[in-house]
Amino acid sequence: MPKLITSTIPAIAAKNAARCKAKGIILPTITQQIYPERIPQEIKDRIKPVGLWDINPLNLFRITWKNDIKTGLFGAPNYVEIPSEITGVKARIIGLVGKYFPTGAHKVGAAYGCLAPRLVTGTFDPEIHKAVWPSTGNYCRGGAFDCALLACPAVAILPEEMSQERFNWLHEIGAEVYATPGCESNVKEIYDKCAELRPDPQYVILNQFDEFGNSFWHYHVTGNAIEEVYNLLKKPSNRLSGYVSATGSAGTIAAGDYLKTIHPLMKTTAAEAFECPTLLNNGFGGHRIEGIGDKHIPWVHNVRNTDAVAAIRDEDCMRLLRLFNEAEGHKALLAQGVSASVVEGLPLLGISSIGNLLAAIKMAKYFEYNEDDVILTCFTDAADMYASRIVEQHQEKGDYNPLQAALDREACLMSQSYDNFLELSYQDKKRIHNLKYYTWVEQQGKTYEEIQQQWDPQYWVETFEENLEELDKAIEEFNAL
Repeated sequence: MPKLITSTIPAIAAKNAARCKAKGIILPTITQQIYPERIPQEIKDRIKPVGLWDINPLNLFRITWKNDIKTGLFGAPNYVEIPSEITGVKARIIGLVGKYFPTGAHKVGAAYGCLAPRLVTGTFDPEIHKAVWPSTGNYCRGGAFDCALLACPAVAILPEEMSQERFNWLHEIGAEVYATPGCESNVKEIYDKCAELRPDPQYVILNQFDEFGNSFWHYHVTGNAIEEVYNLLKKPSNRLSGYVSATGSAGTIAAGDYLKTIHPLMKTTAAEAFECPTLLNNGFGGHRIEGIGDKHIPWVHNVRNTDAVAAIRDEDCMRLLRLFNEAEGHKALLAQGVSASVVEGLPLLGISSIGNLLAAIKMAKYFEYNEDDVILTCFTDAADMYASRIVEQHQEKGDYNPLQAALDREACLMSQSYDNFLELSYQDKKRIHNLKYYTWVEQQGKTYEEIQQQWDPQYWVETFEENLEELDKAIEEFNAL
């Protein structure tokens, strides 16, 4: 069983704890990120006046889906429901909103799930180590932010074709930044840069694609938030029928594993770019759905618990980015009877969030879901992360107009079908699982024995269920030193 805590260096852990105490840093437990209402009142009182993006260690407690931006404290998980007037399907589609995390994206949580175990065990020493965050976007931003709060040096590695906003922000927060060749799907080039840095002992690689702290955090924190939203919004006749997540690093999709412990008949759909159909067709290529890394299967992905794959065209996402954010797009939707409150909420969806929405529409059409079926997903970041992409669309295609808005709504939403959608059989799942071998065993030093163990469902039960108490206890003991 993979353990989040594999070894402890007591002297360094004690030094880390003293360093945190001197800087006023308190580490939240994972349980407090699931249930921020359990945070001590004294800490809540101090958090309230702190800005959501402030470089203040109190914002570690805001690594949760439950930030209430009106009060500065906590409430129900942030979510938005996308109605049938937008989706064209009868099923209810509801997404958690990532915009209200510090950094504006949920990856700040996955990064914390990877770094916190090392700090509290002394296997990471901020005085000599640098935390390396290989990513296609938001993970390295989240890691750099966590490091700033924890006074740890940060190194960000991401493809050179990512949006300029990401690079600007990383430099501003003080991260050491490496831009690797290619776009979102060029993950191997990121790994190559990690391999170049790894021989230097000052670099500690926190690779979200093989760090179980990533999927472990989402299993517990994202999974519980989704279940809470479902229970808050469900009608008597409703059933939780589906969960959709872009594969990316396979962190967020682990929330589906948690949901299946409560709703065993629910189906999990993995979304990926049609231009790089790795799960769908063992394929490859480049695409523009930022934040999704492709051409391999992440080590932390429990493939056996994934029931379907939906491949989304990146052009559909880019066209809807304009429809959901341009003034003419909003006018067109209002004219079609979409309520003003719904239209105002559409900028909460960034590019990969739109991809998740389209995958949910495909899922609803494929399984013929009706008004009683609820599909949950995550809108991981918002459109304000992609302002430069909208500018680029203007430069490439000209001003947005009512005709284009009507075409985009009809073609990308109303006419979205279940083409490039595959319901996975047992052998399909085994085929996808076997792809891990080429990246992880042949290239990245994992063992043949463990990839065989990963096919056993108990491997994942133990990974996700049996680490929480141990990690929370270690964090509490660290804070008390």
